[in-house]
Amino acid sequence: MNMIEYESVVEALLFAAGEPVDIGDIAGAIELDTHTTQALLDNLICKYEAEKRGITIARMDGSFQMCTNPRHFEYVRKVFGSTRKKPLTPAMLETLAIIAYKQPVSKSQVEHIRGVNADHCVNKLIEYSLVAECGRSDAPGKPLIFATTDEFLKHFGISSLSQLPALEDNYELLKNEAIAELAE
Repeated sequence: MNMIEYESVVEALLFAAGEPVDIGDIAGAIELDTHTTQALLDNLICKYEAEKRGITIARMDGSFQMCTNPRHFEYVRKVFGSTRKKPLTPAMLETLAIIAYKQPVSKSQVEHIRGVNADHCVNKLIEYSLVAECGRSDAPGKPLIFATTDEFLKHFGISSLSQLPALEDNYELLKNEAIAELAE
């Protein structure tokens, strides 16, 4: 196969999947190593950007997904209606942040950090597919542990957890906001 044929097969795989596909699975399907497959995907992403195409390929922590180009959101919305993200309450955002930065984490650990029951927030985040059960802890009772999902990455427009802001960068800001809330 030549490069154009490889690109065509990769496009077909990503289009048919409709969800993120691991680079290892793509490489296995086209019988190339992951390094060459990564280069092929990078080339496709650059082509789509250079040609200002209506689709793009999003990277998500070792996986790739074919998506609508965000520049065309308004047109897509006109045809398919509102595709608004599900609303996240402040409590849900707080719970999600704890899970994102501490993962894998149990619900009791989240509750310890927040100081309140987290049942509703964790259940809603699971319902929204932003977090998922990822196993059980070795702690007594073997509680479930949770981690973020690819949907979390898509929701916040990041390709990996390494793109989350460093906690140290925001610590003073968060501390000052918490003190202001307590003073109210």
